[in-house]
Amino acid sequence: MISLTPGKRVLFLTKDPELIRRQLRGELDLRMDDLRVEDLMDDINTDAMTPAWACFDYRPEDIARNAYAGITIGKERLFPEGALMNGNFEVIVSGYRKGVGSSRETAVQAEKWSGIRIAIAASFAPIHARNNVSQGVLMGDHEILRRLQRGEKVPRAEFTKGYDAITRQVIEHGGLFPFTKAYAHGEVRLPPPDTPPRPMNIAEKILAAHVAGATGPVFLKPGDAICVRVDGGYSHEFTTAQVHHFLEQEYGPGYELADPRKFAVFEDHLIYADGVPKMAAFSPKIQVLRDMQRVFQEKTGVQDYSARDGVSPGICHSVAREKIIEPGDLIQATDSHTCMGGANNALAFGVGSTEYAALVKSGFTFMEVPEAIRFALVGRLPKGTTAKDVMLHILANHARRQETLDRVMEFGGPGLRSLDPDERATLANMATECSAKAGVVEADEETLRWIAARRAGVSIESLRERVVVPDRGAQYAGGVHTIDLSRIAPMVATPGDAAKGIPSDPTNGALVSDLGDVAIDIAYGGSCTAGKEVDLDLYARVMRDALEAGRRVKEGVDFYIQFGSEAVEAYARRRGYLDVFAKTGVRVIHPGCGACIGCGPGVSATPDQVTVSAINRNYQNRSGPGKLYLASPLTVAASAVAGRIVAYREGMFAERGAALAAR
Repeated sequence: MISLTPGKRVLFLTKDPELIRRQLRGELDLRMDDLRVEDLMDDINTDAMTPAWACFDYRPEDIARNAYAGITIGKERLFPEGALMNGNFEVIVSGYRKGVGSSRETAVQAEKWSGIRIAIAASFAPIHARNNVSQGVLMGDHEILRRLQRGEKVPRAEFTKGYDAITRQVIEHGGLFPFTKAYAHGEVRLPPPDTPPRPMNIAEKILAAHVAGATGPVFLKPGDAICVRVDGGYSHEFTTAQVHHFLEQEYGPGYELADPRKFAVFEDHLIYADGVPKMAAFSPKIQVLRDMQRVFQEKTGVQDYSARDGVSPGICHSVAREKIIEPGDLIQATDSHTCMGGANNALAFGVGSTEYAALVKSGFTFMEVPEAIRFALVGRLPKGTTAKDVMLHILANHARRQETLDRVMEFGGPGLRSLDPDERATLANMATECSAKAGVVEADEETLRWIAARRAGVSIESLRERVVVPDRGAQYAGGVHTIDLSRIAPMVATPGDAAKGIPSDPTNGALVSDLGDVAIDIAYGGSCTAGKEVDLDLYARVMRDALEAGRRVKEGVDFYIQFGSEAVEAYARRRGYLDVFAKTGVRVIHPGCGACIGCGPGVSATPDQVTVSAINRNYQNRSGPGKLYLASPLTVAASAVAGRIVAYREGMFAERGAALAAR
């Protein structure tokens, strides 16, 4: 039975910041009976719970001191250092979609090591929910809280209701490590899948092929509890230290991995952090993370994608897609944009450090078969639009309504074949912005040619044998949604309006044509989402048009382009793009995550600066304190030349030049 501890408190994350301040100061204790769900904060993202710099500590007890440091009012932290830890709270309460954004388990750790043992919300983002389960933090809804605050003892079964049989056991054991140890000692029995033959979608078929110990055909349906073999995964210098720390804590310094050949480490997230003034104070901690990753790599023998001479091989998601992931694979890694691997017709998604540590140790993991939602693409994109505009449309019209929440987004249809493989990767990459479980893309010959061209000794024929297609009659709990690409227009996601309680979020979709005059200070092109070969084609197309019209980056605007990988940088060099960028005033940066995570050139410096960016998220303080608009590579480049947010049209700069000459 679960009850509230006498003397312990409940913290309500209300939309009114003053109510939060009063609770933190101990002046106010609220009850759920006195509030509406609408009064509580929605879409609290993990960047707000533990911003990048707070994750430079890898011990949870140190991270907890800066719980919710990413929520600021003006320049002031809403949660002073140690506020959550010192508030004597054991329950924390919010609204819808708690924990969207990055997969960082530090967000859960910050709460747990501050004394929180129950998280209450109307809904949870999928990776964040799994991290709560892994760490043994109970999750419930607002009605459960009302009962607890009335003094009722609630059966633990109320907190496990709706979960699959394995997840219920993980919760009952108090977290993933205790459960995994019990399983290894034969103290846990896992029910085998018993779903009768049925048509399956892509995700279901991939998982069915990975069920551990299966001796014959396996059929799955949403909600089935399964133990599956993992084909591979990776961590990066932001997360590896904690993975190593947890493995040593649980298994001792002599721990070994089940099959290190399947896994890798990357140095990409913090490669430029030392050059950001606000990050300079954290350089010693960042170096510790780098050093611990090297220790982990040397100890375990996982594949090594560390920086050489200060240059990263590339962003983990980009390089994994180029060199590691093949059709039909099941991939898990410590980053929410792991789902980008779905462009290769694989099932790939992010997990927290605890879950990753457990699966690299054992080679398998436990999960519930997720529901799916299918997007059938038809038609062709109009000139001036890209896959990024498609995703901004889906975010505004489907994710906002929670249709994609915790579901696998399956992309297919005849319109998909009109998109370059890199554009399809944008669709898979931004599934996590939709709070989806993953994104998976149907494969065609173009997909296979793209993969084979980047893998020595890999033939199209061998890849063709691995392709997974949905069965005729496959079911999609989220429905099948037809998207006519010809009707997509250039879009942005706006920074929101803090004064009106509208968070800065990727679901804040708006047509560029409806924006009005928005002057910019910074334009940024890069990240795993927009640092691919086709993205460089798009930036270069705009800047060549500008060059031919005698135009360049607008005075007073800084335009940065950062490559997603070494292969993309080499591609841009071969195509002559670097010369075009140099002549038009674009600053190019070697591969890395950079400004996307607030750790590189292109971050804003003051709240009044405006950025238009091709990255994936525009959460408050994600890429500096300024206002950040998300847009496509075409819109970003055109805006850099215009000095304000505009959609790209072929010949637009020549027209502008002619108009000025006529005056």
